[in-house]
Order: sequence, then C-alpha cells, then structure tokens
Amino acid sequence: MAKKITEAVRAGRVLVSDGAWGTFLYQKGLKPGDCPERWCLERFADVRDIAKSYIDAGADMVETNSFGGSRIKLKSFGLDDKAAEINEAAARASREAAGDRLVIGSMGPAGKLLIMEEVTREELYNAFREQAVALEKGGADALCIETMMDAEEAAIAVRAARENTGCEVICTFTFDRTASGSYRTMMGITPAEAAAAVLEAGADIIGTNCGNGMERMIEIVSELRAACPDTPILVHANAGLPEMVDGKNVYPETPEFMAALVPKIVQAGANIVGGCCGTTPAHIAAIRLAVDRMVQR
Repeated sequence: MAKKITEAVRAGRVLVSDGAWGTFLYQKGLKPGDCPERWCLERFADVRDIAKSYIDAGADMVETNSFGGSRIKLKSFGLDDKAAEINEAAARASREAAGDRLVIGSMGPAGKLLIMEEVTREELYNAFREQAVALEKGGADALCIETMMDAEEAAIAVRAARENTGCEVICTFTFDRTASGSYRTMMGITPAEAAAAVLEAGADIIGTNCGNGMERMIEIVSELRAACPDTPILVHANAGLPEMVDGKNVYPETPEFMAALVPKIVQAGANIVGGCCGTTPAHIAAIRLAVDRMVQR
C-alpha cells in the first residue's frame, strides 16, 4: 500500500484529522458501560454518519469506531469471538464515509498490563494482529495505535501492524503533566522514550493524543520534534480538560480557541492536527480553516 500520509507530509502538507468519537456516540444514545464497538454491527449507519460528519467538516482522514476492538478488550462484553467482524465493519463504515480521503484504523490499549502479568506478550501480539488485519480488510489506509502509556505494549502493537499489514503505522501516547512541569505517561515514559520505542518497532508516524488541550500539546510536540527531527508527528488534542457541570463532563475549549493555536502547534512540529475528547465537527472545521489560512500566507 502506498505511503499516502508520509508522502503528503514530506511534500510539505499539513493534514487535518478528525475529532472525538466517544463524545459523538454518547450524543447518539450510547449508554455508560455499553460497548461502543458493538455499534459497528448493530448501528452501522450511525457509525458511518459520525465519520461522514468529520469528512464534511474538512478532515483529510477519519478514524474508525474500533478503539476498544481488540479481542482482549472485547472479552469483557462477551464479544471476543466477533473481534475480526467488528473491526472489519468499523473500517468499512469509515471507508464508505471517506470516499477518496484516508481511513485510519483506531487501535487502543488492550486494558491488561504486562507489568502485572495480566496478559502475555504473545497474547497482545495476536490480539493486535487480528485487529490490524481486519481493519485493513475493511478498507483502512493506516492504523493508529493510540492512547498508549506502556512503551512495550505500544511496540508490540506496532510490530503486529507492521508485520501483518501493508498499512502505514501511527503510534500516539497520552502524557500527563507532572508537578515539575515535565510530561510522562502513566507508566513514567517521556515523549522521547516513547518515540524511540515505537520507531524502533517500525512506526511511520508518532504523536500524542488525549489528556491535554491544544496549549499543552504544543510543549509535548516540541519534545517529540526535538527527539525525532524527521518523523511525521500527529496530534489529537482534547478540547481542554473536562469540567464537571450539572453532573456532566464539559470540555471548555471552543473551536475558535483550538484553531487559534494551530499555527503554534504546527511551528512546534506537528504535521497532522485533529481532536480527541470533547472535539466536534465544528472544532475540525475551525482547524481546517486555520490550516488553509496558513497555506495561503
């Protein structure tokens, strides 16, 4: 498969990715504790409509409703035997919505920790391989191994995708800001350490998602760029940190606020800019406009 994303980045383009999926699913009726990935089979049209909303907002690429789609993660819902079917359907829904734009297969953590011996390396590899192969079969152009916190799990997922598909492989980590102002994953991994681990495993693109709004992502992207001068970087920022209002999580960053920071995050080193929790098609449309204005200058 052609390296469509990396080729575009190396040609000087800044690409726009999509926004939140979970937020959108809850708006459409997903209940707390339900399995989002089940919708790929039972509410396919709704899943496709979410993808289409981001394409209509101007995204160059759209993810799939498969973040928790590994066999290991699906087992808690009794859906482990449907892992391949769910992931293929997830990719097909986004493929139908995307037209000639790119589909990025979402692959989140398995939810079991190697350090606690809750899962073996072989079990992780096999689960990620199954997911990656099914996403490619459904029409994914690239695979985004995202919201990672453990460098070893991330590297296993990257290898599973690299060795069993022809897709480009993206890997992003979630970092928390420490009291000293530095950034670490929950497992204590720095941005530079995270990048080194997954690049060695074969990732084409690195990055960061979730956990931070656009402003803090600028600092994280700067660290990634310093560690990896030539690697494409993707950022999916939250619409700020959630605030509890009337018993609900509300994300404070408006489309205009996030879009105003796009030039700074691109200057810091980001090549692909999109959203994570709390972002909507309006956020992506604003980011699209900001990117287009940069190109016109």
